Amino acid sequence: MKTIISKALNNSFSYSEYRKIINDLLLLGKSSGTEQSDDLFQFSSLNETRMHRLDKTIQISDETIVKLNALKNNYIWLVISEGWCGDAAQILPILNKMASISNTIEMKIIFRDENPEVMNLFLTNGSKSIPKLIILDKNSINVESNWGPRPKGALDFLSNYKEKNGAIDANAKTELQLWYLRDKGVSTQNEITELMQSLESENTFKK
Repeated sequence: MKTIISKALNNSFSYSEYRKIINDLLLLGKSSGTEQSDDLFQFSSLNETRMHRLDKTIQISDETIVKLNALKNNYIWLVISEGWCGDAAQILPILNKMASISNTIEMKIIFRDENPEVMNLFLTNGSKSIPKLIILDKNSINVESNWGPRPKGALDFLSNYKEKNGAIDANAKTELQLWYLRDKGVSTQNEITELMQSLESENTFKK
């Protein structure tokens, strides 16, 4: 696993580099990923608008800032993403701001379709769901934990929708984006800071 992760890190991008790649592809009429279609291009274009807005508006809570600044170990957040993914568009700007606040976290992004070996290590119920956050110890590159592709509230919403309506359709995806809008990134911040605190406690116990 470490060899696969190390190779992926060598093929990773900063948040700003990731955004530029997506934007440059859109200018060429393309989306990221091996599959190309009008729908994926439209999703990517809409997501670019969402991410631009969230980069300006998303707020990291004071509580989250305190918890992030209390981290003592050094980490790499390796995120699997694609430009057409609506969940990624909502979550990556939050992760970027959280990592930017912390002196102990460096965030790197890889494209799912360019890194199948990594994606296959972190499937969700057998599916290649993204975004996927892989938390690495920066010194050893050991995988400490992972999170994704959505916060629990979003997962619960989709599960309830599918149970009620039989399938996840276009309306469900629209409602999911509204869920993210109402949540304002709070659930993602809370879940990930709780996970990071848990890792810190485990590492302290091991020592």
